[in-house]
Amino acid sequence: MNKVILMGRLTKDPEMRYTNVSNIPVCHFTLAVDRRFQKQGEDRQADFIPIVSWDKLAEFCSKYFVKGQQVAVTGRLQVRTWDDNEGKRHYVTEVVAEEAYFADSKRESNADNVSNNYVAENNGISDEIDDDLPF
Repeated sequence: MNKVILMGRLTKDPEMRYTNVSNIPVCHFTLAVDRRFQKQGEDRQADFIPIVSWDKLAEFCSKYFVKGQQVAVTGRLQVRTWDDNEGKRHYVTEVVAEEAYFADSKRESNADNVSNNYVAENNGISDEIDDDLPF
């Protein structure tokens, strides 16, 4: 089973691009995820996890996520390799987002008047709006 669940803060605004051939939206961002424990007398440590989202989820992330905002992402871990022009092999490990949620409280959120959370389902990408939330 390959399932990743993360909550952290965006290190910078998401970057939106489109694939060359099919013009499919793809969005890249990095989450700073605090480690659970911290050593006494030391600053809290964080891991910086690269995230990639596709299609409508990419458009959502690009439009509503901003630097410093706390978000939650579920997805799968992916390891890719490629060779550059000089023949050197490169490796990248990233999370392919399947779901993305706002995780800030309403008071902390920078996305005013936006209560949507996008969920990528196995049969396509759809958005889920929950108007019954108490905040």
